[in-house]
Amino acid sequence: MINNKMADAINAQINAEWYSSYLYISMAAYFDSTGLKGFSNWMRVQAQEEDFHAKKFFDYLLSRQGQVVLTSIDAPPIEWSSPLAAFEAVYEHEQKVTALIHALVGLAHEEKDFASVAMLQWFVTEQVEEEANADDLVQKLKRIGDNSGGLFMLDRELATRVFTAPAGADAP
Repeated sequence: MINNKMADAINAQINAEWYSSYLYISMAAYFDSTGLKGFSNWMRVQAQEEDFHAKKFFDYLLSRQGQVVLTSIDAPPIEWSSPLAAFEAVYEHEQKVTALIHALVGLAHEEKDFASVAMLQWFVTEQVEEEANADDLVQKLKRIGDNSGGLFMLDRELATRVFTAPAGADAP
């Protein structure tokens, strides 16, 4: 059975993961409105990943006889000044999520909740990938600059992304 302090922290993380999904859906709408359907697709897939993360926490909490408490999800921004600004926001957001995961790991250690430490290791590794993917796109967009041809080539590339459950993850 999970203790209340750890359960409360995981509930907060569930909310944070669903906010992430909500943020990326908002970004998908923004990109759709600008005609960048590939960018929108990338964000839709990212939203699916975040939903998967929230459900993984959700199921974990239930498996430890914790109570899931769903709370309001804050409204995300709806516009960005450019594709680069949007992906810089993605990178910044993923860094924030990484800090949240690290804080959960710290709490799990403090509480001597080694089951949670083990489960959270998957998220620590996942966040390395999340930050790297976001940074890679920021760097590509910086190199593209004002080159509309480059932007449309990247849009075509991002249109090919599909959701697959992350390797080594239990399906929610």
